[in-house]
Amino acid sequence: MVTLALRFDLRAPSWGAAPVSLYRSCLEMAAWADGLGFDLIRVSEHHAAEDGYCPSPFVLASAIAARTTRARLRLNALILPLHDPVRVAEDLAVLDLVSAGRIEAVVGAGYRLTEFAMFGIDPAGRGAFMEEAVGVLRQAWAGEPFDYRGRRVTVLPRPVQQPHPPILMGGSSAAAARRAARLDVEFIPTDGRLHEVYRQERVRLGREAGPPLLPAGPAFVFVAEDPEQAWALLLPHLLHESNSYAAWSADGGTPVPYSPADDRSIREGGQYRVVTPEECVTLGRSVGDGTLLLHPLVAGLDPEVAWTSLELFATRVLPELRSALAP
Repeated sequence: MVTLALRFDLRAPSWGAAPVSLYRSCLEMAAWADGLGFDLIRVSEHHAAEDGYCPSPFVLASAIAARTTRARLRLNALILPLHDPVRVAEDLAVLDLVSAGRIEAVVGAGYRLTEFAMFGIDPAGRGAFMEEAVGVLRQAWAGEPFDYRGRRVTVLPRPVQQPHPPILMGGSSAAAARRAARLDVEFIPTDGRLHEVYRQERVRLGREAGPPLLPAGPAFVFVAEDPEQAWALLLPHLLHESNSYAAWSADGGTPVPYSPADDRSIREGGQYRVVTPEECVTLGRSVGDGTLLLHPLVAGLDPEVAWTSLELFATRVLPELRSALAP
């Protein structure tokens, strides 16, 4: 069955909506989605971004948890090498308690050299750190004292979810795929071809491969009565997002599913979809067990414009989807 999801990274380029408006609207939209039965709300992390990309997913997720009661909350992705894993274990445990057992984390090794430099961390060691840190999280959530780098550590309180909140791993390389298999965590690749690397490594280790966790469905869906008019409003924001990610990929030398874009490639590439309510119903039915992802405040989009899409989704799309998916 299709997963309904919201995504927030809260980029705020200088020519877009003000950050305070975006953050306030994010919380209102999360509560709206939760009331409509959305399955998942995703928050992201990056640092030293000129457009103010959210650098504090723990704080944002906590605020969203306080405004919601049922949707799962996913940190996607948490750049684990930029954090002390003991503190991550504490923060995620508290988030799990605040949300009554709804938190999960996609951890990633990171790829922007600028971010590693900002925190004084050598990116060359990020792979080894990922393996160590995932083990630390698991030990920490057991609630018993253990030794970490020569010091005694105890993490309490324990999270609601047992044995621990779900840990998934994102990645853009064969090394990341193999690492996820070794650590026995589910893998979400940016390139679907990497799932075969993950599968083969799990088989080699004598583990069940499991189905691929691929991002089935576009990365952005906007519902409009007049898609052409909406494209005119949205293109500056979509170009900003796509070209920013492409530049970051060049900075880190790691592939991401974005490349330098222009108006035509954005409209024709399939990552961004601007559709009528009727077309959105068809799209929702077509993704099967994938995700219908709404990214309403993309790159500082005016919240009033974003709400027009969400309201059409609630009144014209969701009832049809539910009717089609009802047993």
